[in-house]
Amino acid sequence: MQKKSPVSRRQFIKSTAAGAAAAGLVTAKVHAAAYRANERLRVGFLGVGGRCQAHINSVITLMQNGVNIEPAAVCDVFNRYREQTAQRIKQRCGVEVYKTGDYRDIINDKDIDIVVVATPDHWHAKMTIEALQAGKAVYCEKPMTKHIQEALDVVRVWRETGQVMQVGVQSTSDPRWKKANEFIRAGGIGKVIQAQNHYYRNSRMGQWRYYPLSKDMTPKNIDWDMFLGHQWGLAPKMPFDRAKFAQWRCYWPFGSGLFTDLFVHRLTQLLVAIGVRYPRRVVGGGGIFLEYDGRDVPDTATIIADYDEGLQIVITATMCNNHSIERCIRGFYGTLSFDTAEGFEFLPERPQVVPRPYRKKAQHISTPRVKNETLAHWENFVQAVQKGDPSACNNPPDLGAAALVTIVLGAQSYRQGKVFEVRRQEGTDQITVVESGPEYARMWEEMSHRRQAPRHVPGWNPPYDDPMFSRQIPPTYQKLEGPWPDENTDPAQAG
Repeated sequence: MQKKSPVSRRQFIKSTAAGAAAAGLVTAKVHAAAYRANERLRVGFLGVGGRCQAHINSVITLMQNGVNIEPAAVCDVFNRYREQTAQRIKQRCGVEVYKTGDYRDIINDKDIDIVVVATPDHWHAKMTIEALQAGKAVYCEKPMTKHIQEALDVVRVWRETGQVMQVGVQSTSDPRWKKANEFIRAGGIGKVIQAQNHYYRNSRMGQWRYYPLSKDMTPKNIDWDMFLGHQWGLAPKMPFDRAKFAQWRCYWPFGSGLFTDLFVHRLTQLLVAIGVRYPRRVVGGGGIFLEYDGRDVPDTATIIADYDEGLQIVITATMCNNHSIERCIRGFYGTLSFDTAEGFEFLPERPQVVPRPYRKKAQHISTPRVKNETLAHWENFVQAVQKGDPSACNNPPDLGAAALVTIVLGAQSYRQGKVFEVRRQEGTDQITVVESGPEYARMWEEMSHRRQAPRHVPGWNPPYDDPMFSRQIPPTYQKLEGPWPDENTDPAQAG
């Protein structure tokens, strides 16, 4: 397909919107909504060798269902991937797409409205930022970036440009997580204490080794320098290796194994349900316990993240066994369990623990079942693009950054043998990462010694006018505690 002439109404409106951006974010949004509601959205795909096929299928399905959208361009450093993908698109929907091996051709094409970033992790930030700055809406696969500063940079550019962006944790378009958040904020499980999630797999050949290597994967057919991105400092220069190209998730320069490929999914779900974002302290453990096949990344790992709101999240996995732990959120008065086909279960604590006015029976909370999460995620994204509303996405960059920071710190903790803390700058997107020390535990101890009220999740608003709701009630004999000033003076009598 030949590129369209540079003279078009679409381009004129886009250039006008870009020029008006200096006047403020609202102006840019208005221009985006005005033309996208009436014109076809044209999608360019970056990195079409694996996960991107699901995104292409979603776009074609939307197109066939009457949505004003179409695949328009594909980019990949491997000539076979882009040729096969272009042919597949033409067979399915009759569209002949533009093909290129250089992502900049798509980002600089003014006729492209949406850019899909589905490359290896080390490319996500650079492509996303350049696409946002070029006035594109962006769908970026998880993890949003590879490094922490990159995630903060993406959030900054997203806010500056006012563009719509969706991060590809497709399960955030399952309504159960937002419904759980409503249940929690209304005091449904009392004070939130702890949550856990998992991703268990097993494989005879080893995780990510099921991406096949082929003889035509050669430097002649693959732009290896572009794959590495070493000229931009994205990965170190190294000799061509078929395994590092096709099975890149196994190697630290390109990905972080189960941390960024799997943990991001499970953590983001819990962040939506609980309502917290950046952690206070993170520690990670694990190791390569079975998959001794030349990989870098562990086959078994666990991250423990503690939050200033007074709760803990545990994400755990092994790639060598399929028997998983329960997915749940624990509160002082009950637990939410998500091991169901749709919705979630409320499991109350023992009645001896819960005061009578706040006791509830076990119940199932239903939500609509999502049959195809990726398609639902795309529907949500396209609706946000059509409205020109960056806040309408189910997985926006600020949520993507919070998950990425936690996961990356867990991986760094495992690799460096350190515990990390995150210091947030109130009212901004800025954070500082430091090594943890004894001050962390001392903070909680001081809260206990001062008998402080517990902290709660954002939006906490239980419908009970009771300051003791979801707090422990000390027994009457606890009045006998306290230091004796001397052996003859009982502090209980003195009081």
